[in-house]
Amino acid sequence: MKNKRDLLDIRDLSKTEIYKIFEQAKFFKYQRKKHITITDTLKGMCIGLLFRKPSSRTRISFEVAIIELGGNPMFLEAGQLQISRGETIYDTARVLNLYLSGLVIRTYQQSEVETFAKYVDFPVVNALTDLFHPCQILADFFTIWEVKKNLEDAVITYIGDANNICNTLILGADILGIKINVSCPQEFSVSEEIIKSMKNPSLLNINNDPSAFISESDVIYTDTWVSMGNEQEKQRRLEIFRPYQVNEKLVQNAREDFIFMHCLPAHRGEEVTDEIIDGKNSVVWQQAENRLHVQKAILHFLYSG
Repeated sequence: MKNKRDLLDIRDLSKTEIYKIFEQAKFFKYQRKKHITITDTLKGMCIGLLFRKPSSRTRISFEVAIIELGGNPMFLEAGQLQISRGETIYDTARVLNLYLSGLVIRTYQQSEVETFAKYVDFPVVNALTDLFHPCQILADFFTIWEVKKNLEDAVITYIGDANNICNTLILGADILGIKINVSCPQEFSVSEEIIKSMKNPSLLNINNDPSAFISESDVIYTDTWVSMGNEQEKQRRLEIFRPYQVNEKLVQNAREDFIFMHCLPAHRGEEVTDEIIDGKNSVVWQQAENRLHVQKAILHFLYSG
């Protein structure tokens, strides 16, 4: 493709481009509710989904998105490819470049998606690495935009482990001009590299007190305390993060119209209680649905401009 675009990091997009994706997602969502789902953006194209990690929402939403854009998804389980037996990313990429028209990657190392993008001529999409999760966070901001209408007036508070979700929320908020708070244990706080990379670090506030920002929050967001790859330290993490559980006591001083968000899967009884995730302020299912519409819009943007 001439002038091919990748989505490896939310910073690959400008503020204007993010809102362009939101408007397209809004259209796709309306279109789907009218039972008009097929477009020809990816007509005749086979898009590979190379996954090293388990997936429910990401895999299913991308497969449906590709089909509804007229393309053909091909699931590539990394353990069944020669890359799992030592073939280099370079060699694998050169071969996939001969067969496919796009690649969606869910893996551990950010460097892997960057290397694939370097050696193929088609768009590469980061569907999750240990460092970033741009597709999820674009869907999250789209959800806030739907509910709160004016994104720039929203105050987001993330509670828990400063992981790939937290990193990408911070960087996305930086692009969009949104105030973001992070409540986390000192040991699992936001990295200096993320803070230093912000254009407007004054948008970010960090505190070790889980209740520090509750009363000013329009959005309260949490994620699992034990991400894939951290299972060996699960018990220690559960003890450290226990005070950061989002429950009725923690949100008792929250705004009446705050929304609760979680990227899922949720570990009920750990980072969040049933009363919160199933409560009137929860938008987690709207959030999950929007993965499909936003990912369709991302693919449409990358292939149509």
